[in-house]
Amino acid sequence: MTLPDLKTLAAGLGGLIAAVIAVQAIYVAFSGAFDIAFTRAGLLWAGVVVSILCTPLASRVGGGAGRQALAWALDFAMIAVLCVVIFRFITVLNLLERTIYMLTIWDVGLAVAGIAILMEATRRLFGLPIVIISLVGLVFCFVGPWLPGFLNHSGMSLDRMMLTIWYSFQGVFGIPLGIVIQMVLIFIVFGAVLEGTGASNALIRVSLALTGRTRGGPAHSAVIASGMFGAMSGSVTANVVGTGSFTIPMIQRRGFTPAAAGGIEAAASTGGQIVPPVMGAAAFLMADLLGVPYATVAVAAIIPSILYYGALFVAISILAAKQDIQPVPESERLPLNRRDLVASLLFIIPILAIVVVLVMGRSPAMAGFVATVTAAVLGLFNPRNWKDPWIVWKVITHAGRNSASILVAVGAIGVILGVLNLTGLGLSFASAVSGLSDDSLLMALVVTALACLMLGMGMPTLPAYLIIVLVLGPVITRLGAEPLAAHMFVFYFGVLSAITPPVAIGAFAAAPIARANPMETSFVALKLALTGFLIPFVFIYQPSLLLIGPFDPLTFARVIVALSLAIWMLNTGLIGYAGTRLGWGERALRLAVAAALLVQVPQVQMAMIAVSIAVIMGKSLALRRAGAGA
Repeated sequence: MTLPDLKTLAAGLGGLIAAVIAVQAIYVAFSGAFDIAFTRAGLLWAGVVVSILCTPLASRVGGGAGRQALAWALDFAMIAVLCVVIFRFITVLNLLERTIYMLTIWDVGLAVAGIAILMEATRRLFGLPIVIISLVGLVFCFVGPWLPGFLNHSGMSLDRMMLTIWYSFQGVFGIPLGIVIQMVLIFIVFGAVLEGTGASNALIRVSLALTGRTRGGPAHSAVIASGMFGAMSGSVTANVVGTGSFTIPMIQRRGFTPAAAGGIEAAASTGGQIVPPVMGAAAFLMADLLGVPYATVAVAAIIPSILYYGALFVAISILAAKQDIQPVPESERLPLNRRDLVASLLFIIPILAIVVVLVMGRSPAMAGFVATVTAAVLGLFNPRNWKDPWIVWKVITHAGRNSASILVAVGAIGVILGVLNLTGLGLSFASAVSGLSDDSLLMALVVTALACLMLGMGMPTLPAYLIIVLVLGPVITRLGAEPLAAHMFVFYFGVLSAITPPVAIGAFAAAPIARANPMETSFVALKLALTGFLIPFVFIYQPSLLLIGPFDPLTFARVIVALSLAIWMLNTGLIGYAGTRLGWGERALRLAVAAALLVQVPQVQMAMIAVSIAVIMGKSLALRRAGAGA
């Protein structure tokens, strides 16, 4: 068989298995019934195989035909070994359920091989961060007796490690993988169907028409389109590339710098994962871990997401005014015709379907199934879809490939989960952080936020959220935070890591489209979205922002007013413009007032609200006098 034949075989086999993943996700969402061991093992196998075939070793090695052939041989050998490993997993699990069974050297060796292949698939998809953390965890199991302080433990034998990490539901095949299969995959399929049926294009056109009269114009439309579509896709990079390839050039044509155009798109796309009802599918995992209805999580995200995007709108407006960017001329505005309005229903109706099904009390998985079917049926009315006879196959395989990457990531995180279950490291680390912070909630929050940002730089939001919330979540709740607020705090910072330098994957994806410097783009995105980094601290101390806990209307109103003023003061101070360019002294004053507005002491907030109003009115009066003098 020639090398081109091998490439064709790998592409075809990868597409076929990806389609099986998507179809299985739809079936599980509809029926709700599946064999736990067989389905988890089978879908993880499929996810790893698709990942290997879609990122072949041959594409990364140079050399002649000999090296290419060897690379393909290694890939197919890994797939063959993985087949044996998964078969043995199911066999051993059945033996463990029926009788007392001691693992053999053969069993342990196959488990080690399975973890090694899983790590290789993870490395190809996400690089080294998850792999390094997993390997450090495995080494930690061995060297515990020689470690100091809270890291010390009695040590683990290899067979005990493999029994927990591989041959049980406490590690690789644990609860997180089950939640992903049962509830998350169907929404990945849903996102692929929306993208394939043209809903994203319709959303962009409607957004452009709605924001044509604003200074930001296409920049504001990018915020709307990227925010809404990002909530469905669950991938910052995919969202940036999908909507940014259209919006970024339009933003640049209005006069924004390349770095600003890329930063706007990156900040807008990143925030999509905090927008209900889907929230990039992570909300379903959060609801299951907390043991609360999914609707509770979705409702809790409403006000913070409004604040995030409201702040982004304000920041873009200030930036546009500073650069003297005018609204799009009437002659250049995209007319919103009847066809665009009808096309926008491709997006709106499936979202409404999710809400209706959830209100009826059905499961999130069923809501995802109904939304997927609704989007697919509506897609039939889009004439563009009739021109491509392969559209269904493309959508299904695209959904399967996206699902495969999530399956691999969560499987790899299962290794870390197994280590935590084996060693009790989570509780030990939580106690250490609590001691380090001297039982200060604020210090614990700062440590948690930094950990989220560092971990999130190298991995998708879902696994980063899982690791941190399992290790540090108990610390925050023990120090007085509401459990839901603690989980949302971790999730927010996991999301925002995508625009946090130096490894801001959202900004790095936008920079090539804008032809901008990636690091400069990431700093612009960080500046525009800085309010998003402050909101989680506020809702920890004021859980009423999440619509949970005791609700005092006056306190709620005070916090909202203070946050709104803080958004204005922070952005004018950072960008350096409020009708006119601001000097460094006035910028520093505004930043100081913004910080003081976030202090959750009623007397301080009321005083700072008064100061903010005085600063704003004073500036407005000065501008009027300057205009009258001119």
